[in-house]
Amino acid sequence: MTVLEGIQRSTEFLSKKGVDSPRLQAELLLAHLLKLPRMRLYLNFERVLGANEVDAFRDLVQRRAAREPLQYILSSTSFCGLELALNRHVLIPRPETELLAERGWQFLREISNSTPHPSALDFGTGSGCLAIALAVNSPTARLVGLDVSSEALELARANAARHAVTDRIEFVYGDLFDSLPGDRKFELVISNPPYIPTAEIDLLQPEVRNYEPRHALDGGVDGLAFFRKLAVATGPILKPGARLMLEFGDGQLDAIHAIFQSENWIVEAMQTDYTQLPRIAVLKKPD
Repeated sequence: MTVLEGIQRSTEFLSKKGVDSPRLQAELLLAHLLKLPRMRLYLNFERVLGANEVDAFRDLVQRRAAREPLQYILSSTSFCGLELALNRHVLIPRPETELLAERGWQFLREISNSTPHPSALDFGTGSGCLAIALAVNSPTARLVGLDVSSEALELARANAARHAVTDRIEFVYGDLFDSLPGDRKFELVISNPPYIPTAEIDLLQPEVRNYEPRHALDGGVDGLAFFRKLAVATGPILKPGARLMLEFGDGQLDAIHAIFQSENWIVEAMQTDYTQLPRIAVLKKPD
């Protein structure tokens, strides 16, 4: 079997299994196996795959056909231009969350003139993607990544080491902010919390419902449980002039407004995502 034949056969097979962008998926899997940039495959279409390579490629394609996410198969993803290791203990970062990260590091940069070492907390850090992106793009910031999963924190620490920001990110195990010292305060709290209503999780794509960690998806009956908790618990750990920045789900805009206004937060901005849907809340507590 040549490289081209392998791609063609796998594309047809993945298409029959309902996998989106089957040709791209086949090429990425084969490029990963052969340790080549994807575009280099086009220069190697006539290369004959060895028997071991054929078997290994078949196994990868079978996994993707079973709707295992590509990122878990490859054990990596790109977030804000940073390559991050992934496994099934953490949520796969979405492009929308890159907008949240960018908003966060822009704020930290803005206040760095008056605050030489601004501090930020990433609630539910998972792979560490938000904390690491903020650290890389805000070179003077000091960060805490908080999560209830010890497996996630282990991966986040490895990702931080990969990008040489370990000295500026402290990863902490804990639920909400109970594990933080009582006097710990931040200029920014940022989070992509679970926001899928419990009953809707089983209606999601197989890649999500069957593989991604449910605790990182499940936002309670209406998807808003963590926003209610954050509206109450975040204020005491913020410094004057600090911000809370959150990603939220489709159709949750009005509810987010109501939840935070009821706790006397100022809704400073609501940013849309790439599809022009409201996705990011920027919130401030009155000084």
